[in-house]
Amino acid sequence: MSGPIPLARSSLAMRPAHAADEGFLLRLYRSARPDLALLSLPPAELDALVAQQYQAMLQGAGQMFAGAQHYVIERQGDAVGALIVEIGSSELRIVYLAMIPAVRGQGLGAELLHGLQQAARQVRAPLVATVWQANTRARSLYLRLGFRVEATQPGVERLAWYPEARPTVLMP
Repeated sequence: MSGPIPLARSSLAMRPAHAADEGFLLRLYRSARPDLALLSLPPAELDALVAQQYQAMLQGAGQMFAGAQHYVIERQGDAVGALIVEIGSSELRIVYLAMIPAVRGQGLGAELLHGLQQAARQVRAPLVATVWQANTRARSLYLRLGFRVEATQPGVERLAWYPEARPTVLMP
């Protein structure tokens, strides 16, 4: 596939991430990790730590979710976010989702999640994500879109959304 994939009923498109996107993806990751800036490190050390954490996230995602695909999210040809998603045999898993600060709060994350919900609906599988409890904006968005908390661990929650078409058990 040569160009971006438009998302249904959305102003967004997504395309596979390439090596040329590395600078954008690293800056995006840094913007999604304001906690690292609280460490009061010299700029060069902070840059090295962010790069290390980003590589660790990618490596961990690759090991835990071998089938995951890494996408750059675009709006009108401009990169505005990133998504790592795994389409497994029993669920669609959002491994990583981040949008640039300039577009946060404009509904683009909701647009993207609606597109992923549509994909989950088509394959009749749940859409799941793990969200930091401290990321109250993201958590609130997921809950507003019908995700529910399925498991809680220190600092994180597993959230899941089920399509309406999921099988139901009828009791006699």
